Amino acid sequence: MIPGGTQLLSKRPEMFAPESWPAYYREAQGCEVIDLDGNRLLDMSIMGIGTCLLGYNDPDVSSAVIKRIKAGSMSSLNNPEEVELAEALLEIHPWAEQVRYSRTGGEAMAIAVRIARAKTNRNIVAFCGYHGWHDWYLAANLSSPDSGGLLQGHLLPGLEPNGVPDGLSGTALPFRYNHLEELEAITLQHPGQLAAVVMEPTRHDEPAPGFLEGVRKLCDQTQAVLVVDEITAGWRLHHGGAHLKYGLQPDIAVFGKALGNGHPIAAVIGKGKFMEAAQSSFISSSYWTEGVGPTAALATLTKLKSVDVPGHLTTISERFRTGLGDLVKRLGLNIRFSGHPAITVLSFEDPEASALQTLFTLRMLEQGILAGSGFYASLAHREEHVDRFLEASGKVLPEIAQAAETGDLLERIPNGVKHSGFSRLT
Repeated sequence: MIPGGTQLLSKRPEMFAPESWPAYYREAQGCEVIDLDGNRLLDMSIMGIGTCLLGYNDPDVSSAVIKRIKAGSMSSLNNPEEVELAEALLEIHPWAEQVRYSRTGGEAMAIAVRIARAKTNRNIVAFCGYHGWHDWYLAANLSSPDSGGLLQGHLLPGLEPNGVPDGLSGTALPFRYNHLEELEAITLQHPGQLAAVVMEPTRHDEPAPGFLEGVRKLCDQTQAVLVVDEITAGWRLHHGGAHLKYGLQPDIAVFGKALGNGHPIAAVIGKGKFMEAAQSSFISSSYWTEGVGPTAALATLTKLKSVDVPGHLTTISERFRTGLGDLVKRLGLNIRFSGHPAITVLSFEDPEASALQTLFTLRMLEQGILAGSGFYASLAHREEHVDRFLEASGKVLPEIAQAAETGDLLERIPNGVKHSGFSRLT
């Protein structure tokens, strides 16, 4: 009944282990999930696509949300929590002056781009990395459909821009992370036409010396709006976002995912002279005014302020990487870890990498563990959870090594190899 099977590509069972990965859950608490069959599973995978930074169903956040729901989460008037949240966000980000809200990251990015275009009265957006499903972004593939599209390496290779108006062709132009010369080329090819530069301060790689400073300088020179996407990196790498860690001052920053710890809320914050441009366009939606999102975000920020979450994530993730790395090395397998520890991506370095990953996922499911090609640590993860994962890995990895050597991988995966996921350059 649902086209594609799920609302989010990254949650499709086919992305992990076709016909074996559980599609639905009944309960979630801490870093454990109970599926519809009553199986209790330790989540050592994507933790709600990085949304539940504090862990599933965090008691402090849930308590605040339940209190707001009992008091009424929607009415003809506005909830005061959105003002309190604005104050909290602006206190953390002294460079910013105003805030607008939405309920998901993708639409928040669309808001930010609309504001930038309204402010500059320009059309072209230069971007780096993945920033959602909206027309402004997918328009990149209208310009080069025959070669896999300009989004190749930023989203999914060969993605068809069906449904995106042809008139948007040439309005979204990509550049690669740490390749300042590519952004410089865009500014030279389109003088006076650049509305915004949209990018994550970091995703998997550290910024090269001078890269972020160079982007900021180019925006100043061209009067383009610098929009930083903190939806994923957000609070994982640094309290308040990766741009604060690197000393980058944007014009607009966008937050989502972990901001509400599993409850829908996204925020667009920025300097007043840019944010005021929202008044000259039409940016408005009923459910941007409900009270659960801001309430959850306030409770989340309160907890993030009292605990060194980035430090905890690094400790847990490094234990994960070191332990798994030692196991595979002893078995003659090669696994590559990439990204910041708090956003760990892992891949088997083998021609049959996807098949090996699928078999690993299948066997870890039998051990009661959700494991895929990445690990988003949360505050709920403890050393004992990592140790349990490593103990289970020690049981299943010998078969993985044997299958890699004997070449009978497909025979061990009756329902086929997992589908390819996002391919990013950032």
